Amino acid sequence: MTETEKTITQGRLGAAAAILFGFALVSLCGPGGSEAAEQPAARTVAITFDDLPHANAADPEAPVPPTLDAVRQANRDILGALKAHNTPATGFVVEKRVEEIGPLGQEILKEWVDANLDLGNHTFSHADSNALDLAAIEKEIVDGERSIGPFLFRSAARKPRFLRFPYNHLGNTPEKQEAIAALAAKHGYTLAASTIDTSDYLFDRAYEKALAAKDKATTERIVAAYLDHTREQIVYYANLNRQVLGYEPPAIMLLHVNRLNAVTLDRILTLFEEAGYGFTTLEAAQADPAYQKPLTAATKFGPMWGYRWARDNTIKIDGSTEKEPPEWIVKQGG
Repeated sequence: MTETEKTITQGRLGAAAAILFGFALVSLCGPGGSEAAEQPAARTVAITFDDLPHANAADPEAPVPPTLDAVRQANRDILGALKAHNTPATGFVVEKRVEEIGPLGQEILKEWVDANLDLGNHTFSHADSNALDLAAIEKEIVDGERSIGPFLFRSAARKPRFLRFPYNHLGNTPEKQEAIAALAAKHGYTLAASTIDTSDYLFDRAYEKALAAKDKATTERIVAAYLDHTREQIVYYANLNRQVLGYEPPAIMLLHVNRLNAVTLDRILTLFEEAGYGFTTLEAAQADPAYQKPLTAATKFGPMWGYRWARDNTIKIDGSTEKEPPEWIVKQGG
């Protein structure tokens, strides 16, 4: 898979993917343009993390496999930043990675639950649902709750509520998308949405390689570029949602558990605060009517919900106005 393909499937929808998804590039004021509506009086965002216990743990494609101590510390730093900002969050767990890192996997889940944070199902093995039949997808869902189910039952006497498929792939045909939604409902899940994406995995690949090389100057440059890009994406997606819906629903931030987010989360949360956001739970965010209507436009990609809403409502969006991560970041992580 090329880096461009990864960028698309991980949740981004740049200009080329916008065309493939069915959007014409039209001469509208882009979502980041000067004609965007004023921000609402009250903004909220739900913070979500994919790939617990760690995005690079037990991952054969990881640029630099983390030590168990690094996995533990990344989670503790993330939990510390969430506590400092009084921020609820949902962590989406890849069960296979929990099992492969041994007792530490269970320890990390316990720390999240003890911090009164929520856990969601990110499937058993992080497989791409586009490549699976429905029976295999159902097995991924069921096996994906082997650890989080008992943890949540013991702590709150409930089952996990949210399911997020890897790469935000919800079904690459209308029939499969409908069947996947039905499978989620059958097992008591709500499909988790996401409205803000920063391609953090690309920045993290670059960051991990710089750390391995003990290149402090480059790690600092990567952190600065990542925060700049995150700031831009917060604005872009807020304007996109207003352009499509006429208002800003509660935002849902998609992040991954990795060392880059561990060292930057405090500043990311501050970016939201400076933009007038308060923090909310994923459950409260998805209670907004925008998330209640089933999605109808199927795609093999994993775009953010603003693009999906636009497609469902036949609203033309110029996806070329969304900025991609700097090319030097992609090269550094390649």
